[in-house]
Amino acid sequence: MSPSDDAYGQQVLTYFNGEKSFDIVERDDGRMDCAPSDSYFQEYRDWPKHQKRAIRFAKGRVLDIGAGAGRVSLYLQKRGFKATAIDSSPLAIQVCKKRGIKDARLLSIDNIDTLRPASFDTVIMYGNNFGLFGGKKKAKVLLQKLHGVTSPDALIVAESANPYLSNDPFHLAYHKLNRKCGRMPGQLRIRIRFRNYASDWFDYLFVAKKEMRDILSGTGWKIKEFVNSGTSRYIAIIAKTLK
Repeated sequence: MSPSDDAYGQQVLTYFNGEKSFDIVERDDGRMDCAPSDSYFQEYRDWPKHQKRAIRFAKGRVLDIGAGAGRVSLYLQKRGFKATAIDSSPLAIQVCKKRGIKDARLLSIDNIDTLRPASFDTVIMYGNNFGLFGGKKKAKVLLQKLHGVTSPDALIVAESANPYLSNDPFHLAYHKLNRKCGRMPGQLRIRIRFRNYASDWFDYLFVAKKEMRDILSGTGWKIKEFVNSGTSRYIAIIAKTLK
């Protein structure tokens, strides 16, 4: 990925260097959403309550997928965990290293099978990063890859949001279009924008709890419990099973 394609990394690096920056997400129907970049640098005391509760399930060696600026890995590392932070953004990984993460690697979720087999006990996917699975078919493939790089009693701690709790007519119209195209209603085609930088387009996924259970079926993973937030967002504690 070239610096001009790494819009996400550019805005994270800009914030790290002391300037204000914003995360701009462009959807393929033209909708734009904007949020300040400070959420990627939150200290534990400022995390949402459901994230604080769910992180207690972390154990052993931890793989932090879509680590961004490394807030989760930093917290776990300070608590004595061995955390490996991975992200597809070269600049985000630079920021992770500058912030003191000992094991930060440039690695896409698509290539997690290159990690050493049975080397992680917990997989963290915060910031709605269950969405990085992209869609049902790809999710099943990647979940099986995660099965290979995790220990027998491993857990996935993954955040998502129920797309059906929205009353926004633009979101509802997008759900309808997705159904028409044979896609899951909460499946998005998006890219990240920052200043004059733009990432490539990619798929991102929001699912209801029932849909998550369906995706997990046959992958060697099952829901252990849910940690709710009181909003559409929730975290699933997902346990490894025999295939």
